[in-house]
Amino acid sequence: MTPLRRIEGKLDGLTRLLERHMALTRSLIRGAYYMSLSLDALEAQVAKNTEVEASAIVLIQGIADALKAAGADPAKLAELQTALTTSADALAAAVLANTPAE
Repeated sequence: MTPLRRIEGKLDGLTRLLERHMALTRSLIRGAYYMSLSLDALEAQVAKNTEVEASAIVLIQGIADALKAAGADPAKLAELQTALTTSADALAAAVLANTPAE
């Protein structure tokens, strides 16, 4: 085998090795891209959950304040019960409307 053939053989081997490394690099880049999309979706869901939880806290605190304000007055308690029932019905309808069928 001539020196030129040996050099060509080594270059061919290096070319194959480089092609394998390039394929792995492309695969890693694709994986990082999809992982980034998943992370973005997770961050959006966390933000949404945080907003919903904050709204629920405000709602619960409002109910507690309304109960305290109603005291033992039967008329105020009946009014509060009606308001809570209406609110609960609206919430249940909204949940049902936004719940996908399985």
